Amino acid sequence: MPNEARTRLRVYVEVGGKRTFASAADWPGWCRSGKDEHAALEALAAYTQRYAAVAKLARAPLPAGAPAFDVVERLAGNATTDYGAPGIPARHESKPLTAPQEQRMRGLLEACWRYLDQVVAKAPPDLRKGPRGGGRDRDNMFDHVLGAEMEYAKRIGIRLKQPDGRDSAAVRAFRKAILVGIDNPAQGTRWPVPYAIRRTAWHALDHAWEIEDRSTP
Repeated sequence: MPNEARTRLRVYVEVGGKRTFASAADWPGWCRSGKDEHAALEALAAYTQRYAAVAKLARAPLPAGAPAFDVVERLAGNATTDYGAPGIPARHESKPLTAPQEQRMRGLLEACWRYLDQVVAKAPPDLRKGPRGGGRDRDNMFDHVLGAEMEYAKRIGIRLKQPDGRDSAAVRAFRKAILVGIDNPAQGTRWPVPYAIRRTAWHALDHAWEIEDRSTP
């Protein structure tokens, strides 16, 4: 298929000293890393079908055809980037979302959570050991995601108690509070809302995929 006929998607590229992240700007959670920009974009493309399953849950299906990526911002990474997380908000993310944009992005974040829940429900308690994820097993992994989200929520002015990952009602209430914070961010928050959504969705989905990968013998 000629490049001009391919679906073009906006991407932020965050370049650290040791690691580079490529994040689909309009598809929170679709974010992969590599040793450099080329490797990160290749990894992003390789996860198209895996992310498509998440987008389907949000009823926001990916456009048909192999994507072509337009790098719209290159960000200078930091220690967080090299540690293993996309740690820099894009300049474009400082702009407020319109109501339809926020609704769509929230829907995709919720789809990442739903996908994670489905993966956790199907995964064995003990995950295959290996270099990816170290020694965390299923429940510890899910608790790790919730703990990170508690910290992320502080960046938009929401202070929450981490729920017990085995208490589904408490997890639902926790996530609802995060969504309320996204709808009504406090003044002077440290993270712009679009970045908070992107970072939260990335972390949930990254570990969902890890649990999937480590659930097989």
